[in-house]
Amino acid sequence: MEEKPRLARLTAIITQLQSKKIVTANYLAEKHGVSTRTIYRDIRTLEQSGIPIITEEGKGYSIMEGYHLPPVLFSEEEANALITIEQLVLKNKDESLVKNVSSAIDKIKSILKYSQKGNADLLSERVYFGGNNKEEKTSDNLMELQSAIIHFQLLEISYLSSQNQVTKRTIEPFAIYSTNGNFLLVAYCRLRNDFRVFRIDYIQSIIALQDKFTPHNLTIKEFFEQYIKDKN
Repeated sequence: MEEKPRLARLTAIITQLQSKKIVTANYLAEKHGVSTRTIYRDIRTLEQSGIPIITEEGKGYSIMEGYHLPPVLFSEEEANALITIEQLVLKNKDESLVKNVSSAIDKIKSILKYSQKGNADLLSERVYFGGNNKEEKTSDNLMELQSAIIHFQLLEISYLSSQNQVTKRTIEPFAIYSTNGNFLLVAYCRLRNDFRVFRIDYIQSIIALQDKFTPHNLTIKEFFEQYIKDKN
C-alpha cells in the first residue's frame, strides 16, 4: 500500500480512533502502509497536539470517552460513495434499516460543504439500482435483532415456516447475513436445541424477554464451516 502524506495520515488516524473502540498499532501500520515505529511517532504527535489518546498496554489505542473532535471533512469521492450507499440501501426490504441509514446519512450530509451538498443532491437523482422495483418492505425487524445480538437478549418470535405454519420459538440471536437480497438470522433455537437459520421477513412478531443468554463460544466463520459440513 502506498504511504500517505503525514498530515493526511494523522487525520485518518484520528478518524479511525473515533470510529473504533480500540485500534492497534499493527492495524494502523498496515492500513497506512508504514511501520509500527512510524505509527508510534504519529500517536505521540497527536498526544502533543492535545488529543487525549489512551494507551492500553498489549491492546492498543483509544480516545478518551466523552471527548469529541470537530466534524471530519469529506472528499468529493467519499461524499459520492455515501450517496451511492444511500441509494443502494433504499432498495432494501427491511424498513428499519432504510429508516436508520437514511437518518444517519442525513446527519452526514449536514456537515458537507455547500458545494458538496449540491453535488450530492444531483448524484441522488442520477444513481439508480434495480431490484425490489415495487419498493416493497417485507420486514421491520433488522434493527431490533441487531440490538438483541449485541446485548445477548433472549427473544420470543412467531415464525412462518416454508410450509406456511406459524410456530413460537425462544431464540438466542447470534448473527445476521444477507444472501439473494434477503436477510437471514442465525440463532440458537431452544425449541430445536440447536442453531437454526431464520429468514427475517418470515418473522411475524418479536417479544424481547427479560432474560439474557450466555454468549456462545463460536465465531460466525466456525458456524458456517459446520453448517456447510452438515448440509453435505
